[in-house]
Amino acid sequence: MSDDKEPAGQWHGAQMDFSKSMSYGDYLALDKILTAQHPLSPNHNELLFIVQHQTSELWMKLMLHEMHAVREHLRSGDLPPAFKMLARVARIMDQLVHAWDVLATMTPPEYTAIRPYLGASSGFQSYQYREIEFILGNKNARLLSVHNTTPETYAILEKALNEPSVYDEAIRLLARNGLPVSEARLNADPTQPTVADESVKAAWLEVYKDPEHHWALYELAEKLVDLETAFRFWRFRHVTTVERIIGFKTGTGGTAGVSYLRKMLDVVLFPELFALRTAL
Repeated sequence: MSDDKEPAGQWHGAQMDFSKSMSYGDYLALDKILTAQHPLSPNHNELLFIVQHQTSELWMKLMLHEMHAVREHLRSGDLPPAFKMLARVARIMDQLVHAWDVLATMTPPEYTAIRPYLGASSGFQSYQYREIEFILGNKNARLLSVHNTTPETYAILEKALNEPSVYDEAIRLLARNGLPVSEARLNADPTQPTVADESVKAAWLEVYKDPEHHWALYELAEKLVDLETAFRFWRFRHVTTVERIIGFKTGTGGTAGVSYLRKMLDVVLFPELFALRTAL
């Protein structure tokens, strides 16, 4: 059909008039999203810095949406949806890893030009990142104080601190399936970081030695390993990008920068799932 024969308000069949219906921009609130970037410096490269971190926060919002649902499915023993969601979170982390590739195009002089305008703001203050750490079991009550001046955010993180992690729920699921997990581990203080437990290692080892009998738990274990592996890549790409751009300077938020981030590389979220591989 030629353009001159198209019905009014259409082009090649596409609707063109949205005066009485919702458009793509309306649905996605693009007027808010695309006007939420406010560079403070005159430097061309600051927009990259802002977009990188804003998009990362959006991906983290989706990660948390998925991880909260994963925890509920583990509590109810409904594993197939949890598997799908865990796989999705690992792929989201892949997106976050590759986002560092874009930021890494910023050179040290380019970052130096915008750094004075950042003040004390830092990714260390990202409450969504902190909640992700908490829901995965890497808990630290001291870090709540960063959010003392934002009561709503503090409440979110305090709740996350006091709730069982996804891994806690996976361990409880082991016990409900008849695998021997110590009472001490099942009743561990949820506000403390995950600590390796021999009874949990033995339980997972039994799963891995007889996967056909424990197939759902075996698949859960591998999904958790995939998740932690993706998370490790994310952390590693973060530290290498920071080192590439700022070297060993102190971070804007007051942390030791690269040396602090390197310490985070040693954190193991699901220790028994990695330790048992030596015993197999």
